[in-house]
This record gives sequence, C-alpha cells and structure tokens, in this order.
Amino acid sequence: MSLSVAAVLCAPGWAFADDAREAALEARIAELERLVNQLVQQQKAEPASASPQTTPASKPIMPGANPGTQFSYGGFIKLDAMLTDTSDGEIADGSAARTLYVPGAIPVGGADEGTDLDMHAQFSRFWFSADTTLDSGDKLRGYLEFDLFGGALGSEAATNTYGVTIRHAYASWNNWLAGQTWSNFQDVAALPDAVDFIGPTEGTVFSRQAQIRYTSGPWSVAMENPETLVGGFGGSPGRIASDDNTLPDVTLRYTGKHANGHFSLAGILRELSYENIASNIDDSRLGYGLSISGKQVINADNDIRYMLTGGLGIGRYLGLAAGNDAVIDADGDLDSVGMLAGFAAWRHVFSPGLRSNLYYSAAHYDNDTDLSGMGVTKRVHSLSGNLIWTVLPKLDVGVELRLANRELESGADGDLRRLQLHAKYSF
Repeated sequence: MSLSVAAVLCAPGWAFADDAREAALEARIAELERLVNQLVQQQKAEPASASPQTTPASKPIMPGANPGTQFSYGGFIKLDAMLTDTSDGEIADGSAARTLYVPGAIPVGGADEGTDLDMHAQFSRFWFSADTTLDSGDKLRGYLEFDLFGGALGSEAATNTYGVTIRHAYASWNNWLAGQTWSNFQDVAALPDAVDFIGPTEGTVFSRQAQIRYTSGPWSVAMENPETLVGGFGGSPGRIASDDNTLPDVTLRYTGKHANGHFSLAGILRELSYENIASNIDDSRLGYGLSISGKQVINADNDIRYMLTGGLGIGRYLGLAAGNDAVIDADGDLDSVGMLAGFAAWRHVFSPGLRSNLYYSAAHYDNDTDLSGMGVTKRVHSLSGNLIWTVLPKLDVGVELRLANRELESGADGDLRRLQLHAKYSF
C-alpha cells in the first residue's frame, strides 16, 4: 500500500522533469538551425562583396593570353643506350655521332678499335602550346618545343648535365606561320618509326630553321633562313659555313592525302653565296632540288614509307649535311655539288603491342674531284631493322641494329655497326 501511494505522489515530478528536458533540447535545436542559416547567408554574400583583386578564382591563369585560350603540353622521357663498333677509327668522345647516327662522321682510314658503349637521356623532350579561336573566327597558335640536346654543362664523370635546346618556336595565324620549325622542304610524316633520333638519316631531308610560311589546302610555300656550306679548293681541311646570302631559300610543297596515306612533292630554289675579301672570293650560284615522298598503307598491319631527293647545291638539307653545297675552284668561284638521296621503309605490326621497321637509306654525291680532292664523301648508305614493344600504354622499349658504310672519292671506306636500345615514356 505504501509503494502505490509513493508512486502516485512522484508521477507529477517525473512528468515535469521530462517536459523540462524536451524544452531544453528544442531550444538547442532552434539555436543550431539559426547558426546554420547564418553561415549559409554569409557564404551567399561573400562572392558578391569580395574584391576581384583578392578572389583567387577571378584571376586568369595567364593574364597576357587572349580570352578563351587553351593551353596544352606534352613530351617524352627517353633513354638511349648504344653499342658502336667502327672498322676504321673511333668516333671522337663528345661527338654528336656518339649519341645519334651521323653518316658523315663514320671514320675512314683509321685503326680498328674496340666497341664503345654510350648511354644518355638527351633526346627527352617537352612542348607547350597556346591555341585561340577569336570571336572573328581567326585561329591563333603559339608553339614551343625543347629537348636536352644542348652543349655539355658537366662531364660524364659526375653530373652529365646538358643544356635545353630549342627545337620549334613559332606563331601561326590562320594560314600563316612565322618562326622556327621543320623546313617546308621536309616531309616529316614520311619518316619511319625508328629507335635512332632520325632513322634513315643519309636518305632524308632534315632541317629545322626560321621561316615565313603560307599554306592553302594541299599547297605550302615558305621563305627560309639561308646558309651555304662550302668546301675548300683541293680538299683543304675544314668546311666553311657561309652566312653571306642576301636571298632566302624558297620552298614549295604539295601534299595530297588519301585513304591509304599521302603523297608529297616539294621543290627548293636557293642562293649559294660566299664572300672572303682577304682571299679575293666573292661569288654566288644557284641551287635547286626536288623531293618526292609519302606513305602508302597496304593493310592494317603493313605500310611503306619512302623519299627520293635530288638536286644541285642542297647538301646541307640532306643527311645532316654529309656533303657540301658547293666547292671553291682555282679562280675563287663556287661550283655547286650535285647529289641524290633516298630511303624506303617497311613497317609491320605483329600485335597491338609489338611492331617492327626495316629500312634502307643511301646518298650519293657528285663531286668534281679536281676541285674537292679525293677525301670527300662519295657515298654513304645503311640498313636498319628494329623491334618496338609497347610494354604499357605510352611506354615503349625498342631495339635497333644498324649496318652502315661511308666511302670517299679515293675509294677508301669505313663501316659502322651499332646496336641501340631505348626506353621511351610519352606524356
């Protein structure tokens, strides 16, 4: 009886306590809702009241760029390792021919030495571009590309440091281009998939230089930087790099694209000039050339790439300048050197991750030995084959074997055998 009475008497107190706790909880919830609403209102108000100079999101990435400009970049990291054996002398340490195939540097007439191993990452590359389409529909582009093939800034004993080298630097506006890029006389799209820096070097046109170019459909014409390579009379040592030209090299190209590749025809007209008042030399000559090139797809797994170039006084455009443009005669006048060069390459795809390339390349120089002497290059040619394996997307590992020969006008010759491996990651 006493317990029942106690329960009845305490019930109102319990109810009162529950009501108090509920009221306090409701008050805390109301306060929390008020604070949340206050924060939301502050966030809405801040962008409108903040100064444009202090809001990071309002600052353009590139203040000097046109509105709507798109920026992009890319490149690759490439390791090259080469075992080189030459039959008639050693390629000099530090020479560019120790890092890539240079036909004119194959030793002739020296002593047979051992095999040399060279490893480097100098052909690693990066590029940057800015592309804009204006409200008027005009298209603007700026492009910069560099590699690490600059002069040595440290020795192989320690740092292996090399300078950054400009490859391309140009601006284009619709059909016009001004700056440095591939010569309009060169068909880059015809080059085979090589492990070497260039590949069929002696047989291809290869030049990057300053120019002004206009392109309309399949046609392009350019005025390019002139330079004349002159050989001394009677084979006197050294080569003269003359910058005495007053006219640009003029190039014209037609490129026809079709479902199975492309065909290209290019011509060049240039002034060969050299002036040396001390030697009473001041002469100019005409140089010209014609190049046919292209790529023909046979099927999904095979294609053929080719180039044939001939002319008079175009030595610096072929084979990394294995021959001269002209030679000085006994009267101090220039005599243009004729040449014919070309290559053919076959590419075969074994699987999506494995491909191979086989290519033959050659160049012949028509020297007047009464003027040039017997120590200049008469012919150089090479046969190369490679296997390239795509280990992972954008990561290639390749191996290439090259057999090359250089012959002088005297009949003396020298061989080069090179086994080259590379690992290349593109980004």
